[in-house]
Amino acid sequence: MPATGFTRERARRISSSATPAPRLPWYALLRPPSRPFLVCLLLGKVLRVKKILNDKAQPAPTCEVFSSSEQLVWGEIPGLVESLKQDCLPQAYAQVMSQHLGANHVDGGVRARVSKEFLEIVGKNVLSSRPAWRVSASAIDTSADSALLISDHSLFSGKPRRSSCIAVEIKAKCGFLPSSEYISQENSIKKQVTRYKMHQQLKFHQGQISKISDYDPLDLFSGSKERIRTAIKSFFSTPQNNFRIFVDGSLGFGGMGGGADTVHPDEIEKCLEDLTKVSGLQQSDFIELLSEAIFKSGVLDKLLATQKLDDHDIEGAIHLYYDIISQPCLVCKNITDAELLHKYSVLHSLSLDKSCKIVRDFLIAATTKDCSLMMCFRPRECETTDSEYDSVFLEPVNRTYDYKAYFVDLDVKPLDKMPHYFKLDQKIVNFYTKNGEVGRVPCDSSKGGSTGGDDSKAQLEH
Repeated sequence: MPATGFTRERARRISSSATPAPRLPWYALLRPPSRPFLVCLLLGKVLRVKKILNDKAQPAPTCEVFSSSEQLVWGEIPGLVESLKQDCLPQAYAQVMSQHLGANHVDGGVRARVSKEFLEIVGKNVLSSRPAWRVSASAIDTSADSALLISDHSLFSGKPRRSSCIAVEIKAKCGFLPSSEYISQENSIKKQVTRYKMHQQLKFHQGQISKISDYDPLDLFSGSKERIRTAIKSFFSTPQNNFRIFVDGSLGFGGMGGGADTVHPDEIEKCLEDLTKVSGLQQSDFIELLSEAIFKSGVLDKLLATQKLDDHDIEGAIHLYYDIISQPCLVCKNITDAELLHKYSVLHSLSLDKSCKIVRDFLIAATTKDCSLMMCFRPRECETTDSEYDSVFLEPVNRTYDYKAYFVDLDVKPLDKMPHYFKLDQKIVNFYTKNGEVGRVPCDSSKGGSTGGDDSKAQLEH
């Protein structure tokens, strides 16, 4: 069966404000809106359609079919395995994630029937808006008979208002330094330097990015308002695929995704000027608004707690993966350190139930390290205390803003992606250990740096 996953295509909405040419929803782009009730029903919605990887040798980005081993891992969660039979795994997994992240921050969506003809037309219509690397890597799976319809969380539900709605999408990445005892001595740099920072060095070396990001996830997850501001400021200088701003549902700042630089430095100033004209907020005001909402909501505290379910690190979890699939451990066979082998032998002696729980927690944590946070804002029209939304008061402009926060891209990670996680981890750490900072990274040197370490690493053989 071909590897499959999901891609998220943002729906366009018909604006009720006086504009020269109203924007049409994605359905109207496919054929004339001969059924107006259907068009209205889909306003403010996002359609997530399945995608298929062009390179079948690559691990599937999300899980579509559970192997017997995956049924062992996920079988303890009521209804999750059974949800595959009804083709509603995304909704069932959303229920799992809502227990960790909060039901008011997770949207399970609804399953919508689609035809091959429909998906072929969608594929053609979104082709020009997809980054080139995504086009070469994957395509819409036109054999799928359903897609996931969720709310567009770059907007507020209900009748549009005169004031603009501003939304931010943040891909926060991993917000803590691991401390697992199963991290080998030569990889101990992982306990001092964030995975994000080390990966930036490798991407810079490989030419995937032209500039090292200033962003430090530890700032965003710190719980300190000042450090949160620092993190948000860094997004404006190097947004990459970690930061995007939408105005009334349309992309206003940032790119369409991908590891490469997504906003040319020369364009950043113009983007910010346009954003100010539409929203009435200066960059400093907007940074304050977003920082205050993140701090007040505590939404990243839930995300961080879920990420920390990965308490064994991939260097520990990979051993349990081989036990679950009943295969000889390809990591242990290449290790000569007796002390390290003893630690890993303890892992291999765990019960199957315990092994499954550790790997299950690792995969849930992997979802939250790769998801995005959507925060949407609009000025409160009247000072009322009975609004259904939380609010923050922005002192510089003397105005209250409603906001909502949702996590998106909460996909099940395939069990067979574990070897890929391990190999990528080793590649990132090995490069950083040998080369240190190959590009400019303005950060506190006390948080980490390069080490001399030797080049011997546990490797997977195939």
